[in-house]
Amino acid sequence: MILLQQPEVRELEVFSAMPAEFRRTGVRSHWADVNQGGRLADSFLEGPVFDGAGNLYVTDIPFGRVFRIDAARSWSLVGEWDGEPNGMKFLSAGELLVTDYKNGLVVLELGSGRIRPFLERRNSERFKGVNDLVFDTRGNLYFTDQGQTGLHDPTGRVYRLAPDGRLDLLLSNVPSPNGIVLSPDERFLFVAATRGNCVWRMPLLADGSVSKAGQFFTSYGPSGPDGLAMDEEGRLLVANPGLGYVWVLNRFAEPEIVFRGPRGASVTNLAFGGADRKTLYCTDSTHGTVLMARTDVAGQALPQGRREAT
Repeated sequence: MILLQQPEVRELEVFSAMPAEFRRTGVRSHWADVNQGGRLADSFLEGPVFDGAGNLYVTDIPFGRVFRIDAARSWSLVGEWDGEPNGMKFLSAGELLVTDYKNGLVVLELGSGRIRPFLERRNSERFKGVNDLVFDTRGNLYFTDQGQTGLHDPTGRVYRLAPDGRLDLLLSNVPSPNGIVLSPDERFLFVAATRGNCVWRMPLLADGSVSKAGQFFTSYGPSGPDGLAMDEEGRLLVANPGLGYVWVLNRFAEPEIVFRGPRGASVTNLAFGGADRKTLYCTDSTHGTVLMARTDVAGQALPQGRREAT
């Protein structure tokens, strides 16, 4: 019998908490009524991403807001609109591309706070509810369309939007596709299937097609994998909000490290920051905080897109 080595356990600590002035204490939201069982969530943070100056941006889903957290850990409101923003990546130095559950893909202009549509529909059909996104080095955009899918309705989708505007449906049978990330060589796409409590791994073939999607990692607990990240050694980092963990998995999906959040934490999304990209930042959505921990390996550098949908 082969016994797997137990992963090293490390603790996440609080980097910064949303100031009281920005918390919508006691305010109901339709998003929380549906997705949080009616809990009066004063915020729900996701989508962390860093700019070139080291500022961290996060979304607040139920109240349609994006915040900037600077190096002094001060918060400022960058944009607010009638939406439910989730994942973000930089489209250009001054623009964030945002997956908005209500409005599809939208662009947030950082200077003005103005929102404009990027990709609202596919063939005149609304998306189920887009969730997360990642660019490759050729400008292709991969994004998940989660909606309210799950094991009862495994019809969540994964799309690829090419620089010329072509939109390919890669998967249409995922139980709640959530976080999404590419391997360092961009030959494999990893997708968190939250309600399936697992992560899928999908080869990307040279002709642009996909084949032999499989289940890479199986988790457990009340809420499955959410946000994903990749380090420079090709290890996959998986945020598990139900456990308050971040798994660090080797290429065999064996946990090498477990970053553990404070008691009651809901660790949802991940981003590497710092000058050496060796600090891991995680949104703790339940408490409205951002957690952090130092890592031994730098996070994978993220390409940004420089194009508009057609």
